[in-house]
Amino acid sequence: MTDLLLVHGSCHGAWCWRDVIPALAAEGLTARAIDLPAHGDDPTPASDARLEGYARAILDAIDRPTIVVGHSMAGFPISLAAEMDPERVAMLVYVCAYVPVSGHSLARMRKDGPRQPLAPAIRLSEDRVTFSFDPAMIEDKFYHDCPPGTVDFAARHLCPEPVLPQETPVILTGRYGSVPRHYIRCTEDRAIPPEYQETMAAAFPPGHVTTLPTSHSPFFAAPEALAARLRRIADSLG
Repeated sequence: MTDLLLVHGSCHGAWCWRDVIPALAAEGLTARAIDLPAHGDDPTPASDARLEGYARAILDAIDRPTIVVGHSMAGFPISLAAEMDPERVAMLVYVCAYVPVSGHSLARMRKDGPRQPLAPAIRLSEDRVTFSFDPAMIEDKFYHDCPPGTVDFAARHLCPEPVLPQETPVILTGRYGSVPRHYIRCTEDRAIPPEYQETMAAAFPPGHVTTLPTSHSPFFAAPEALAARLRRIADSLG
């Protein structure tokens, strides 16, 4: 059975997968989560964070073909990791995540979306190195359907998000294109518009796009359902 590596989105860390890892174990899957540079317990200064560094951290965490699962912002570094070393990435799974357009940055793709639901919640630091989310808005934007205690837990762990990696364009070639891809669209998402998720996954093969009726945080809202979905996707590898 192929292992899974779980990669968090903006301002989050490995901690956001706390309920999914045991749910995946119950499905018979081995999964690990990592902190990207400058997130969670990783000591990298935010000013030193780079998109390529995110991708290298992903590759450093795997030594054999692995299913790499990316949430939200992580769609960019998991794609770059596949471009850099497709032999180590057995499959990419985007969980309500950005699917890069070659030559575009995440910041550009966010602005190109049909709506900007996160814009009112973003707070740019004075030095413009990082941004954070307004604590008063995180429940509505990320966790509105999550169990009691989720907002308090997340608020204690959310960190400032480095700006530069999100302003860095990614160049993708056939190396990235050679890796199988799946997309899990979250239909109640208030961070990345569900219709934009549908657009980003429009070129995926038939049967490689599925939905979950959750917010932007299915790892808290429906960890067992997410784990079961990932199991079915992993089984599709044969």
